[in-house]
Amino acid sequence: MNLTVSFTSGEPIYLQIREQIKNQILNGALPQGELLPSIRNLALTLKISVITTKRAYDELEQEGLVASVSGKGTYVSGNNMESIREIKYRQLEDSIRAIVIESRNIGLTPQEVIHLLKLFYGEEDV
Repeated sequence: MNLTVSFTSGEPIYLQIREQIKNQILNGALPQGELLPSIRNLALTLKISVITTKRAYDELEQEGLVASVSGKGTYVSGNNMESIREIKYRQLEDSIRAIVIESRNIGLTPQEVIHLLKLFYGEEDV
């Protein structure tokens, strides 16, 4: 697992950690069952507070992406497939919303957008 934090970005450090781990889980870089670094070790590595690291892990656990096992550590959740699907679905909705806005801005009709979508999906020969 590769994480970096920026102390000057203005984004809270726990959010930076949470988002990086979340993205690595969603894109498959951190597979189901993968043991995450201990809260203490990650804090030492990133030179941040243990409380900050714990907050990031706690939020990931609330989202169902990781599970903590007392005395063993924090793992990428084995029961997170539905959670991951839901997160990806929401991300897709956001992307589609942005496409609709941009399509309207340049004057495309819904049919033209659907045509483009079918092209990219490979269902239509053009």
